[in-house]
Order: sequence, then C-alpha cells, then structure tokens
Amino acid sequence: MFAFGTPRRIRRPSLTPMIDVVFLLLVFFMIAARFGPFSGLELIPATAAPTEWQGPPRLVEVAPGGLRLNGVAMDLPALAAALGRLTGSPADPVLIRPRDGVALQALVDAMEELAGAGFSGLVLVE
Repeated sequence: MFAFGTPRRIRRPSLTPMIDVVFLLLVFFMIAARFGPFSGLELIPATAAPTEWQGPPRLVEVAPGGLRLNGVAMDLPALAAALGRLTGSPADPVLIRPRDGVALQALVDAMEELAGAGFSGLVLVE
C-alpha cells in the first residue's frame, strides 16, 4: 500500500488581500466621483437663417475688462435689470459674445446670472 505521510490540514484562504482590494476600489471611486449637484447651461446656437428681430438690440459682450450691453459698460448685477428693460419677455433672444482673451469663467458667470434672472433665450455668438 502507498503511504504518503500524514495528510495536511486544509488551509482556509486569507481574506486580507481581498479586503485590501476592496479598500483600494472604495478610495478610487470616492476620488473619481462627483459630489454635489450637476449644473449646466442650455445653449442655443445661432443660426445663419435670417429671422425677423423683434425689439431693441440686446448684445452682451463679455470682455476681459468687464461686460458691455450694446456697447455700454456695466457690472454683472446691473446687467439683468438693464436687459429686463430691453426685452418684452424672458424668452426673447439675448446675444452673448465673448471677446478675445476673456476667461471662460467670466462668460459662464454672465450666462448663469442671466439664466438665474429668468432669461431663457440666451444665444452664444462668435
């Protein structure tokens, strides 16, 4: 008969490596996740098709030196009030034109301020 010696005790697998992997995955997903609400701005692209413009001109220029409404310099809080006097309804188009060298954050701040004031017809032009 064959005698191979005493049988070995069955070893249970260690859970330590699995716990390490789960911890690393947890840290990865915590770092990669976005916390807080997602916000976005709805943009309506300008079209080349001619449409009839209604009302006075409403061109907001975002420049490195500040904002201009129809060529008149003004600060961000006064912009919504001035546009309110120029529009018949909040859905009227308002053209927003970034100038060369302007920071993207300045453009987004102006658009968020106008969207927060109820203007829904924001049109970004080049």
